[in-house]
Amino acid sequence: MHSSEDEGSGATGTLPPPLPCRAMQYQTNQNLNLQRRLYVSQWPGKVSLSYEDGRPVDGKGVGRKVIDKLHETYSSELAGKDFAYDGEKSLFTVGPLPSTKLEFPVVLVDVTSNRNNRNASPDGNESPKERGRNILRHMHQSKTFNVEISFAAKIPMQAIQNALYGQESENSQQALRMLDIILRQHAAKRGCLHVRQSFFQDDENNYTNIGGGVLGCRGFHSSFRATQGGLSLNIDASNTMIIRPGPVLDFLLDNQNMRDPHYLDWNKAKQVLKNLRVKVRPSNLEYKITGLSDLYCKDQMFSWKQKSAKNETGEAETVEITVYEYFVTHRKIQLDYSADLRCINVGMPNRPTYIPMELCTLVSLQRYTKALSTFQRASLVEKSRQKPQERLSILSNALHNSNYGAEPMLRSCGVSISSNVIQVEGRILPAPWIRVGDGEHFLPRNGRWNFNNKRFVEPTRIEDWGVVNFSARCDVNKLVRDLMRCGEMKGIRVDSPLGVFTEMNENRRLSPLGRVEKMFDELQSKLTHKTPRFLLCLLPDRKISGLYGPWKRKNLGHFGIVTQCMAPTRFNDKYLTNLLLKINAKLGGLNSMLSIEQTLSFPVVSSVPTMILGMGVSHGSPGQSDVPSIAAVVNSRQWPSISRYRASVRTQSPKVVMVDSLFKRVSDQVDGGLMRDGVSESQFNQVLNTELGQIIEACKFLDENWNPQFVVIAAQKSHHTRFFQQGSPDNVLPGTVIDNTICHPQNNDFYLCAHAGMTGTTRPTHYHVLLDESGYSVDDLQELVHSLSYVYQRSTTAISVVAPICYAHLAASQLGTFLKFDEAPETSSSHGGVTAPGAVPVPQLPWLNKNVSDSMFFC
Repeated sequence: MHSSEDEGSGATGTLPPPLPCRAMQYQTNQNLNLQRRLYVSQWPGKVSLSYEDGRPVDGKGVGRKVIDKLHETYSSELAGKDFAYDGEKSLFTVGPLPSTKLEFPVVLVDVTSNRNNRNASPDGNESPKERGRNILRHMHQSKTFNVEISFAAKIPMQAIQNALYGQESENSQQALRMLDIILRQHAAKRGCLHVRQSFFQDDENNYTNIGGGVLGCRGFHSSFRATQGGLSLNIDASNTMIIRPGPVLDFLLDNQNMRDPHYLDWNKAKQVLKNLRVKVRPSNLEYKITGLSDLYCKDQMFSWKQKSAKNETGEAETVEITVYEYFVTHRKIQLDYSADLRCINVGMPNRPTYIPMELCTLVSLQRYTKALSTFQRASLVEKSRQKPQERLSILSNALHNSNYGAEPMLRSCGVSISSNVIQVEGRILPAPWIRVGDGEHFLPRNGRWNFNNKRFVEPTRIEDWGVVNFSARCDVNKLVRDLMRCGEMKGIRVDSPLGVFTEMNENRRLSPLGRVEKMFDELQSKLTHKTPRFLLCLLPDRKISGLYGPWKRKNLGHFGIVTQCMAPTRFNDKYLTNLLLKINAKLGGLNSMLSIEQTLSFPVVSSVPTMILGMGVSHGSPGQSDVPSIAAVVNSRQWPSISRYRASVRTQSPKVVMVDSLFKRVSDQVDGGLMRDGVSESQFNQVLNTELGQIIEACKFLDENWNPQFVVIAAQKSHHTRFFQQGSPDNVLPGTVIDNTICHPQNNDFYLCAHAGMTGTTRPTHYHVLLDESGYSVDDLQELVHSLSYVYQRSTTAISVVAPICYAHLAASQLGTFLKFDEAPETSSSHGGVTAPGAVPVPQLPWLNKNVSDSMFFC
């Protein structure tokens, strides 16, 4: 398989009747009879854009302006055809253009060019005569582009109809792609910011402040899909981050959490402002920021041609003047606070054009692509939650306001969109029985249970352990006593700790790595005869992760010590029970299991030796394109159990979503690969051809005659289908499965809401069965996936994605923290790093110590 807890009591359950659901997809009506479908065709063309000197044009914004001007200028030469342009190389029309190859010169008047003459006046205070000269200058600054359109292929709309009947082809994918491009172009014409297939309007009602000068912006996703119910338009709420529009200084102060502008970090300011767009008053012209001045406005000099003064040859005299003096004295613009601030540069690095900061205002709808802080992420999640009926209402309004009915390209394709959501029939899978300690079995209610008056099914013993306190503010002695008491109630024997080791005050000024090293020096000096088996680590603040990576690496990589981190200020029995869930699993215990694991009544799994693999990839944060991705594979252990797992983790090239090096031969006896994430639908063939191929190769490496049967399932969370109960304001019930109407016309796929959505709108997981060599029935396979959502040892709830995939992401994420504090990347080696051609070597993760490599250290 790819890709906080409220407590409830158990109850006997029965299978409910089918659940009527409304899926957040809108049916599209193709107003085409069969005869017309045979000749309504897309004509994709290859577009080549270049400047007059032959240089290729890069940048979607420029490309769209050129194509819009082309359509405006040469409409008759293009037979009046409307275009669907993707902003890069592809252009679509309905029906053929007059010729298979066309060339046109297109002239754009560039009045906001970054190549403005350094003496141009961005403040707009020209005299009428000077303004006339500037208009002529701007006309001379116009650019001529060469546009070549060459015919690529003819794609009939019939291909979509064929896809609806299971005959998917490259033509049908291209046809759907064109319809999506039409939506994207339609949004761009309405002034929307578009991020892939999501669209965001400039409306303050859609903004929410998440701090740091960043706004969460609510929009909607819109894309066409071929489904069992016909051609559908998938619509969902979407969110992105944008720069808060307004005065540049206000943004910088907020971004750096400052009140006094004199303490701003100008290097950070330069990084965050680069390439952002500003409007300059009073001219109201728009420019792109290329940098900041090196000096303050009152000190920054530039050469100014003083036209009122002539030199001996009759030419305008050039004088050196500060930016501040120029604007205040010669342009008569009052500057209240710019004198001691850097200037905004909107010119070229070698030909700067400086503007005082207070004259610059950031324009709206500019994406913020830097990594969010912990606080910003939490704020965005909290403020973007929507109850089901609120979400449904917002999306219905978004569809109405989008005015797709007025889009000429959609009309030309014969496509109109119904205003009603699709209604589908769902089933509710019954929750599996859970076994805990003392032979007790119970049935979860609403996807939840608790350990009140219950013991763990296989409790471990916490011995040879210690407490490390990095200045956490809590009563450590009480914490130890309560942990021992709660452990006894859950069946865990907690011995007295070897000691409590508190960080010395003078060490708190060191780097995180230095603090960890000093702490281990103290541990080794005081525990000379025994290495702890387990360390409970008290961090000073849960939001500060600086100590986490070095601490985990030291314990898991160097010494092989199982560790649990916590950041307590207050704790109660519920908190400590959740803590013990993790500790027990890490030390080899088992908190709960499915009753059918013990009774060997699991369909297929109980009768045939089975290993369950979960795969996932953890990427760097947005804006960290050079951070290596971390791939992890977990596998189930101790068949017929499906509740215990171990993990193997490696680095790979940044942003690569396929798991690389599942098999990597080091020698005739050693496999250095992962076989000892969610992917997109377009990559499913790669899963089968590449990943499965390496798994089979790894099996053959162990035993040439081993030919296991495989079931391959991809789990998608990043999709935009949502379900709403008809006639109810609540989320759909846990266990809801949808395998009709909105699913793929041919493939075996289904949506499952295994968990109880407590806040916001439940996001189902979309499971795709890519291969089934074991002959599972549809019901048995769905029961297996549903059951795997109940074996997650960290919590007492069903989870939204099966536990093996969650474990893989946990393992990848945890070991990813090992790299965050490295000063310089190590070179790749046969054991870990994977280097893409021409790429910088990917740093290798340290091996886990053998004492913990087989444990659920990630739990």
